[in-house]
Amino acid sequence: MKRNIAIVAGGDSSELPVSLRSAQGLYSFMDKDKYDLYIVEIEGLRWEVCFPEGKYTIDKNDFSFSRNAKKTTFDFVYNTIHGTPGENGLLLGYFDVLRIPYSSCNVFVSSLTFNKFACNHYLKGFGVRVAESILLRKGETIANEQVIEKVGLPCFVKPCGGGSSFGVSKVKTAEQIQPAIEKALSESNEVLLEGYMEGTEITCGCYGVKDKEVVFPITEIVTTNDFFDYDAKYNGQVDEITPARLAPDLTERVQKLTKMIYKILGCSGIIRIDYIITDKTKINLLEINTTPGMTNTSFIPQQIKAAGLSMRDVFTDIIEDKFL
Repeated sequence: MKRNIAIVAGGDSSELPVSLRSAQGLYSFMDKDKYDLYIVEIEGLRWEVCFPEGKYTIDKNDFSFSRNAKKTTFDFVYNTIHGTPGENGLLLGYFDVLRIPYSSCNVFVSSLTFNKFACNHYLKGFGVRVAESILLRKGETIANEQVIEKVGLPCFVKPCGGGSSFGVSKVKTAEQIQPAIEKALSESNEVLLEGYMEGTEITCGCYGVKDKEVVFPITEIVTTNDFFDYDAKYNGQVDEITPARLAPDLTERVQKLTKMIYKILGCSGIIRIDYIITDKTKINLLEINTTPGMTNTSFIPQQIKAAGLSMRDVFTDIIEDKFL
């Protein structure tokens, strides 16, 4: 008998359209001979499962739906919400209460990794290199001089929780600091002001199941834009080179660090870690994505293909691991 799999997408952030595209990607990748797949859209209190003829409301009491007088429940949730409430762990607590297994990290790990400031400083205690940074909460103020003294110029001002470069600014002058803070606050109640690091930007995905750990080939990110912004990510203004043009020993160090961070945090499912290489050999953590993009052109599908792995088999691994 096939398992019923809910691919949960949407969310309450600016990343909703990106998440819906990831859901379509996952639907195309997964084994339809083994699973009955359903895309569930969540936006605020609107929870609906999608069919060609229309959408049916999810019963939040048990995460089920009824169609043609038949009730359907789910055996597993593949979480592909980028942003709240899926990436920050809020929704995952609900699935824990209902005893429904899911693909991504647990509530604690999702919450920690979603908060860039907290996560980076936690991992700094394990020897991971991170940029100098300042955390600013909504209602707090900071003088331009304090920012310059602590993190310098240029610097990045970004939402502390969020992705797809929404609300992110590269600040080059003191006059740009306060507008950048306001822009970031439009996406999050906490703002991260982070020192600029010059170097080669890369990203590396991995996943673990009970009987193996898999680290994917690294992708090098090259853009002529001022930084890896929304247009670079989604409108083709970037070159994504997989595998990255790194020396073999540096490649090995990045992959080992990726695996180490996965273990330190106790991650589940597929994650993707973004780094910047400075001074040709120094590996600096940028951020961790616990629900990375899953469109055909996203980094993780690129890396899976570069590794010579089957997309279908990787996602089957992640699903079946919860039933072993």
